[in-house]
Amino acid sequence: MSTIRDINRYAILKVLGVLLIIEGLFMLLSLLPSAWYDRQCLSNMVLFEPTHDFLPLLISGVIALSIGSSLYIFNRNLDQNSIGKREGYIIVSLSWVAISIFGALPFMLSGVTTNYTDAFFETMSGFTTTGASIFTDIEALPKGILFWRALTQWIGGMGIIVLSLAVLPILGIGGMQLFVAEVPGVTPDKLTPRITQTAKNLWVIYVAMTLFCTAFLIFGGLSIYDALCHSFTTLSTGGFGTKNDSVAGFSPYLQMVLIVFMYLAGINFSLHFFALRRRFKYIISNEELKNYTYIILISTAIITASLLILKNVAFDKALIDSLFQVVSIITTTGFVSADYLTWPTYSWLIIFLLMFIGGCAGSTGGGIKVVRIVLLFRNSKLELKRLIHPQALIPVRLNGKSIPQHIIFNVLAFFLIYIVIFATGSLAVSMMGLDFESSIGAVAASLGNIGPGIGSVGPVLNYGLIPDAGKWLLSFLMLLGRLELFTVLILFSAAFWNK
Repeated sequence: MSTIRDINRYAILKVLGVLLIIEGLFMLLSLLPSAWYDRQCLSNMVLFEPTHDFLPLLISGVIALSIGSSLYIFNRNLDQNSIGKREGYIIVSLSWVAISIFGALPFMLSGVTTNYTDAFFETMSGFTTTGASIFTDIEALPKGILFWRALTQWIGGMGIIVLSLAVLPILGIGGMQLFVAEVPGVTPDKLTPRITQTAKNLWVIYVAMTLFCTAFLIFGGLSIYDALCHSFTTLSTGGFGTKNDSVAGFSPYLQMVLIVFMYLAGINFSLHFFALRRRFKYIISNEELKNYTYIILISTAIITASLLILKNVAFDKALIDSLFQVVSIITTTGFVSADYLTWPTYSWLIIFLLMFIGGCAGSTGGGIKVVRIVLLFRNSKLELKRLIHPQALIPVRLNGKSIPQHIIFNVLAFFLIYIVIFATGSLAVSMMGLDFESSIGAVAASLGNIGPGIGSVGPVLNYGLIPDAGKWLLSFLMLLGRLELFTVLILFSAAFWNK
């Protein structure tokens, strides 16, 4: 029987060190917009003004780089054994906590918040691509801070572990364990024989789509800065913007661009890879993609009809607003083009249900995932046939293939645990003083990595008034949702530590 002493602590610390180095470099990258927009402050050496963020970003980046370098250097030659399953789960879970701890420093040092709980909440919301914010006046924040805020979502969208596997060969040892732990899904797609090459392919596609989105947004009239920030948070399905009204003030063209790229970001990225290989027949026949598209179209049609009939909204506005919010919520992006809580009740209830469905497996979206919903319904339907024909072997099929029973069990367990956590979290948050709608809205939006919820955390409000204890709980739920429950929950199992 192995114990906690058998865990390769040196490998864990070394990898965490590398991840902090990467985070520090991204913080320093945020110095570029800070320096550009605060040129006068820099020239006058006014570095300690509350609205200036150059020095806070610089100090934060140096701290992350220093601690990361120390962890790596002191552990680089110690115990080079491969990373096993347990190390993989520990590294992935700890890495998201660690980068959030250090990622909160720019918010604190710049003075945009003096409460570390708020800073950590904002950072965890960023890295997990949740998009829940505590800030009431986004446009008052320094440009470098806003850029770092958007960058946290872009890093978290594809995953910092996947980024590490793509650019750092030293993590090639045991890389598959890290990949599976961070991108759990139903069946993690290994697109090439080498996991490092798979990670590179995913990030190349991710970067290319970000650049295309940026170009289309610039063509629509956005500045390079705003276009980059919104591209970061669109492809990551994060939803942090640079405007107080999110994207409500954007032109129909800009909103349509965001709709297209949110939709693409909600698709399994392996399908984008196959598109590059011109395997279009495989893509068109993919059942998860079909159901994902059907859900969007049907939900949009129902909500559009309700706005036309019950709210007397013009057809073009009703269609764009409905489509935008449906795509934004099902992909768990969380951009807001209209206050859906003012729509007919059943319309925003559809929006609330979409928060649980989420995007496709292997996308940057959160939620339960479309493929799990499909498998859940198909298994339930087949149970009726099994009752009639108890001796028959009737497998659940997806894309023409039989799904192994252990995956069905995994889906059933995931769904049950997800609902139990949602119910328990809602109860806990309500005990902190929030009303029923706000409690279920905050928990659903945090667990599903969505951002805007219902009630007092609705699309035109924020999470600033939630008690600190509630913010820590919601931060934990964000992490659970981003790593799809099991990767984090397994750490609380006694069997995991006494294998």
